[in-house]
Amino acid sequence: MPLSAFIFWLSAAILCYSFFGYGLVLWLWSGYNKLSGNNKCFTDASFEPVVTLVVPCYNEADILEQKISNCRSLLYPKEKLQLLFITDGSTDQTVSLLKSHTDIQWLHQPERRGKTAAENRAVTFVQTPVVIFSDANALLNPEAIRNLVKHFADSRTGCVAGEKRISAQHIDTAGAVGENLYWRYESILKQLDADCNSAVGAAGELMAFRTSLYQALPEDTLLDDFMQSMQIASAGYRIAYEPGAYATETASASVAEEMKRKVRIATGSWQALARLSKLLSIRKTPLLCFQFFSHRVLRWAVIPFLLIFLFLLNLVLAISGDSIYRIFLTLQLFFYTIALLGYTLRNTRTRFTLVFLPYYFCLMHYALLAGLYRYRYHKPQNGLWEKAKRSTT
Repeated sequence: MPLSAFIFWLSAAILCYSFFGYGLVLWLWSGYNKLSGNNKCFTDASFEPVVTLVVPCYNEADILEQKISNCRSLLYPKEKLQLLFITDGSTDQTVSLLKSHTDIQWLHQPERRGKTAAENRAVTFVQTPVVIFSDANALLNPEAIRNLVKHFADSRTGCVAGEKRISAQHIDTAGAVGENLYWRYESILKQLDADCNSAVGAAGELMAFRTSLYQALPEDTLLDDFMQSMQIASAGYRIAYEPGAYATETASASVAEEMKRKVRIATGSWQALARLSKLLSIRKTPLLCFQFFSHRVLRWAVIPFLLIFLFLLNLVLAISGDSIYRIFLTLQLFFYTIALLGYTLRNTRTRFTLVFLPYYFCLMHYALLAGLYRYRYHKPQNGLWEKAKRSTT
């Protein structure tokens, strides 16, 4: 086999492994654990520690009352649930609205130093054994707290990741369709990761930690949720995943807003890869390292470049090689044509939402390349970022 053909098939295999093969490995692995009894992690539904729910807020006056009402509707003993809102840097009516709720603890300072700095500061006021973080724009299901904390009955669990959901009534545009599918796919992988060993990261919409394990992050950290959870996992603790605790939020208001969010996350992904490469130890946590490489490193650092390389190599082989390469090139061209169609319809509402999937796939990988450029040449000096607008109708 010519070298170019070998490289083509190797590249295709890596691509397939990243999106399908790793999930299959996890499925087989988790099935083996269940049959053999290796999955010895446990939960206790009667476990009710005192917890603090921390809600970072920056100019959230428009949705603050809805978030407070949602927090009060949580089915957890009121005497064991403390609410702590931190509003550092807010310049709207957020602070004055919180002043009218005397049962809620809130922190405020005029200087805005970013979400990571706010969370670091908030945790210094937490006196409970478990701290839970939730974004202001994310609404929790009533059983969320109870379903999260039951995992901490197992001393090996240091973090619990809740599930992120996109409001169903907003899933009809390109950004919404792609975002919803992405998080559904991520939820499946997180569950399998957790069933095998440990979830690989948690989302800031809803996550819980043992307070004693929380370590202050550098204030320029962009993916505070991912870094904090992986910091705990690297110390040998498990990240559990709990689909029965979920946070629902609306999709981005437009593709442009989703793109802004994706590039920021991608920039943080490159930052996280650089920092975790020094933190993770294959000797101490070999299974976690394997999961991190398969779930994150390949997806973030390899696949965006591999897609471009595979297309160009396929083009060369199709011109000078076997007909099988012309078939693969045709399939690639068809996929990217559908992606282009999705681009032209990106801000329209349609029932034929599958047309948006190839477009969102391309958008995600473009964002990773744009994030690398931003990280490499415009390194963030702090954790400040502009919020993406969310759908309201």
